Amino acid sequence: VIRAKVVGKKLMKDGPFGTMRYTVKQMKMYRGFQIMPHVQYIYTEASESLCGVKLEVNKYQYLITGRVYEGKVYTGLCNWYEKWDRLTLSQRKGLNHRYHLGCGCKIRPCYYLPCFATSKNECIWTDMLSNFGHSGHQAKHYACIQRVEGYCSWYRGWAPPDKTIINATDP
Repeated sequence: VIRAKVVGKKLMKDGPFGTMRYTVKQMKMYRGFQIMPHVQYIYTEASESLCGVKLEVNKYQYLITGRVYEGKVYTGLCNWYEKWDRLTLSQRKGLNHRYHLGCGCKIRPCYYLPCFATSKNECIWTDMLSNFGHSGHQAKHYACIQRVEGYCSWYRGWAPPDKTIINATDP
């Protein structure tokens, strides 16, 4: 998980359809230090029809998530990528202060009602009921964090989370 600006791109002639290699200037790394302490290139499929993403060169800073495979960072349409200035204040605070509190939690998407958590370390993601992807209210304004005795729940707020109570207004 990084914040980066794309400074170049090159179509690589590997595979049947090619791979796009974006050169990035990494501004900040939020996760993945142990695997790759610095990211210089991001790889994606050359075509959007193959789940490749299109990033603009020298225009925006992006939040980019992905996976490391054989020493290279890959991203695609199923990963979270967004122009940095389009992130909500809650998402920025989540990246800097809250999301790491949920590393022991699992987010279970809810596609239709009723939805239930099957273990104490799950948060039910209801954005899928009305909005697809990362654009829903829950994704924009809440963080799934681990609370007392390993229970996970949604948190929204400006102060550090109180691990002794659960806000009944959270989804």
